[in-house]
Amino acid sequence: MLTQAQQTQITTLIRSGIAALQNDRPAEARDAIQKAIRLGADNAPTWLGMGMACLAMKDYDAAEKAAETSLEREPRNPRAALIKADCLLAKGDKRSAAAYYGAAVRMRPTPEHMTPDLEPELARAETMVKDLAQQFEAHINDRLQPHLDAAPPSARGQLALDILMGRQKVYRPEPHQFFFPDLPIRNFYDEAEFDWVPALEAKTDAIRAELQALLSGSDDQFGAYVTGEADRPHYDSHGMKGNTDWGAYYLWYNGEAVADNQARCPETVAAMEAVPLLFSGRRSPNVLFSRLKPGARIPPHTGMVNTRLICHLPLIVPDGCGFRVGHETREWQEGKVWMFDDTIEHEAWNTSDQERVILLFEVWKPELSDEERQLVTEIFASVDSYESAPSA
Repeated sequence: MLTQAQQTQITTLIRSGIAALQNDRPAEARDAIQKAIRLGADNAPTWLGMGMACLAMKDYDAAEKAAETSLEREPRNPRAALIKADCLLAKGDKRSAAAYYGAAVRMRPTPEHMTPDLEPELARAETMVKDLAQQFEAHINDRLQPHLDAAPPSARGQLALDILMGRQKVYRPEPHQFFFPDLPIRNFYDEAEFDWVPALEAKTDAIRAELQALLSGSDDQFGAYVTGEADRPHYDSHGMKGNTDWGAYYLWYNGEAVADNQARCPETVAAMEAVPLLFSGRRSPNVLFSRLKPGARIPPHTGMVNTRLICHLPLIVPDGCGFRVGHETREWQEGKVWMFDDTIEHEAWNTSDQERVILLFEVWKPELSDEERQLVTEIFASVDSYESAPSA
């Protein structure tokens, strides 16, 4: 333990070092701080001061070592990360420097802990992150261009480059309720993989006619797509609970036929019965007309389980409608089915002055075996039986 005399001496040395730094005498500052460290002032602020003094002297090795020591004692100190970044950049390691500039930005303190001298330093770090990213991209483009000219990349090869450059982010499945491991990560599936698609697309006109009869009725039969459940907390992360801008008219709801609605749409029901819908207890299938009103937007969100695909048969699609899953954006084409993994972040919009309506339904992911599908069904049935069982 330090004596009172040693503590007083250390305090004097540190103050002397700070004053020397403020008066642009880094060598004097380094000597004072070094003496304080030898006396036992082995803490993050003292090593930070040493790093600042050595950096001002352009002794980059010593400054980097001091910054590392400071970060070991205080891992979320943006000033130490900045010193480390400046040293790496001065030594020519641009990639590592960019990583530490980015780390410093992410360590930004809350407003009440921000000091006037740190704010411009963090702004400088943000600028350095952008500048170094542009330099890196320019280097990669120059280096790769002859290869790309000779052999243009595939769509996924281009996406890999875009992710590397920071032009795209990585999207992964994020189911809210149930995750089945080791399934491929695919935004959209190729409709050619599903032999029932042509027959369903051939029924588009008949299905659309039943939809238009519903829409022309005197009463609006569409309820809000997002309703929540009384026995579950509902966080409404996308702000659509109870909002009929995103409306639904169900033919099957959570595994049960909606008899009155089905009676109004016999052609649609017959077409759906010819599709291998996902039947899984009290959860599936869900089959519905999904309406997006003029000017409406469904914010980015993810679905519940990753064992299914959501399928769309577009029926009424005005100009100005779009849909994004992960990094991939598409426009609906009336009568053309597509299917996607809804546990990957997705969103939809209708910027037109007309309604957009699709037929939405669920099928199993094709990668699941019959045994795995049965297992998932039994898992959900077990969960549901527990929820409905009386208390002991």
